[in-house]
Amino acid sequence: MAAEVADQLLQIEAIRLQPKQPFTWASGWKSPIYCDNRLSLSFPKVRNLIRDSLTRAIQHCFPEVEAIAGVATAGIPQGALLANELELPFLYVRSKPKGHGMENMIEGKIVKGQKVVVVEDLVSTGGSSLKAVEDLRKAGFEVLGMVAIFSYGFPIADENFEKAGVRLAVLSHYEALLPRAVQKKYIDDEALKSLEVWRENPSQWNP
Repeated sequence: MAAEVADQLLQIEAIRLQPKQPFTWASGWKSPIYCDNRLSLSFPKVRNLIRDSLTRAIQHCFPEVEAIAGVATAGIPQGALLANELELPFLYVRSKPKGHGMENMIEGKIVKGQKVVVVEDLVSTGGSSLKAVEDLRKAGFEVLGMVAIFSYGFPIADENFEKAGVRLAVLSHYEALLPRAVQKKYIDDEALKSLEVWRENPSQWNP
């Protein structure tokens, strides 16, 4: 599954690999990879593959789930699709409180004690994802874990999720992506080496 999802994300250019023309992340890091899984929503075949795969992941890892929570913004449409497929309540978590009206941090019916699975599109360090978990817990939900489409697999993310006591299930990840990118000729051996070096120390990487 990890290889198949990576193939589809590469094909629709939701994942782009440019070691010689790196992207700049919001953190300031230079990166040879950019992942925008929101593009999958525009491709029915890929959208359905992701929905069905996430559904199976939830049924396998978190069978006692009672509600689905998306992380704003990219986790909202994926979460809504999942909640509809599983016939479960849906809510979403804002990155900051709404600036007017009820000033909600969480949109949707809050049921204290309800068992919820969080949906993300992408996990890097896990900071924003785990902030959503913290907000849900403060509101009284029992967070069973999180599912995501793709993870860079940074050790710091593993540490952060373990520290927060959150189980993470992802459809695909960096380790599965690189061999497929070479096999499908999206990158050559030189680019592969650069991508491997970046993965070891992304904050210090230079093209």
